[in-house]
Formats: sequence, C-alpha cells, structure tokens
Amino acid sequence: MIYHLLVPFAAQLTLLNVFRYITFRSIAAFATALVISILLGPRVIAWLTRLKCGQYIHEDVKAHQCKAGTPTMGGLLMCLAIGVSVLLWADLTNEYVWMTLLVFLGFGAIGFADDYLKVVQKQNKGLSAKGKIAGQVLIAGAAVGILLMDPDFSTKLAIPFFKKFQPDLGLFYLPFAVLVIVGASNGVNLTDGLDGLAIGPTVVAAGMFALFVYVAGHAQIAKYLQVMSVSGVGEVTVF
Repeated sequence: MIYHLLVPFAAQLTLLNVFRYITFRSIAAFATALVISILLGPRVIAWLTRLKCGQYIHEDVKAHQCKAGTPTMGGLLMCLAIGVSVLLWADLTNEYVWMTLLVFLGFGAIGFADDYLKVVQKQNKGLSAKGKIAGQVLIAGAAVGILLMDPDFSTKLAIPFFKKFQPDLGLFYLPFAVLVIVGASNGVNLTDGLDGLAIGPTVVAAGMFALFVYVAGHAQIAKYLQVMSVSGVGEVTVF
C-alpha cells in the first residue's frame, strides 16, 4: 500500500525512491511486524488467558502438567502482524506476494481450527492428522496449480552448485512443490513443541527463505551465484 502511494511521486521527490528498494521495504516490514507484536502481544495473551484458551495436557503425562494452561492460538497474532506488514510494504501487483500471503493465511486458518477444537473440547487431538494434511495439500496444490497455469512458468528444478543440471519435473512438479510446502510447514510446527513458541523456528526458516528468494529475484546476484533467476520473486522478501 505504501509502495503504491509514494513511489508514483518519486520523480518529484527523489527521497521517495528508497521505497523502490526491496531491502528497505523488507526491513520496514520486519520492523512493522515486530512493533505490532510488541504492542499487541501482551494484550492478546491476556485476552486468550481470560478466555481460558490454554493448552490441555493429558493427565497421564505428569512431566507436562506444569505447562497446562499455556495460551494457545498465538498464531492469530502472527497472522495479524505479518498480514498487516505485507499489505503495507509489499508491491501488491506481484502475484508471488499474494500467493505466499494466501497460503500463509490458509495454513493459519487450519491452525486456528485445530486450536479452537482443542480449546472447546479440552483435548490435545484437535483436527485429525489426516484432516490437517488434507487441508494443507489442498491449499498448497491450489497455489501451485495457479502458478502452473502460466505458460511461461518453468518446472525445472534448480540444484545448488550444479548450474547446468536442471531437470524438468514436468507433471511431477505439482506433487513435488506441494510436498516441499507442506513439509516445510510441518517441520516448523513439529519443532515448535509443547510451549507453542513457533516464532523461533519460524524466524530461522523464514530468514533462509527470504535469502533464497532475494537472490533468485536479483538477476545479477543469481547469475554470480549460479542460482536460477525468477523474475519478480524477490518481492516475496518483503513477506
């Protein structure tokens, strides 16, 4: 939003050219999400505590009883902070930004439904494992399918350190991409653990993905590092 409001006036005020740079807007988006989390975090935690949205612990797991009542549904704050920062600082005409945001919010909705069932039913089961995986596969499959509708979209697989070896997955690109998206999401979720401190592994994973998409979206850097260049994908760094 800010990008679209200020960049058109860059010709009159050269200082506004700074908003063209992905690096600047990425830092601004990170700072915005951080400020939102700091300001709203305590209030959201207090609100969830009042609603008794705490983690249910099986009675037979004695070692975990001290963690009973740990507030859950903290993903609401993450979705809010990241969603607002992306809408403020990203180029909203970029298809990759919308694709990433919608997949993120879609997976967040599955997490919310899971936590909601846990809180209401007071048990750790929530959504069934099959139900969660099915929902994630459906969302990821829809996103990848939309990308594949573009005739210019490449289904080649870039392998690090092998510049000339880029196998074309063809029809196998869809299941492979879905596997990567769902696997990465659940990898973070499993690392999260009992306390629900998802932001830790999320920052690590997101940081690496941000580096990859920035390099892939920068033609000169991608060529120097022998990485497949993807036009426009660098904007996802703002995410």
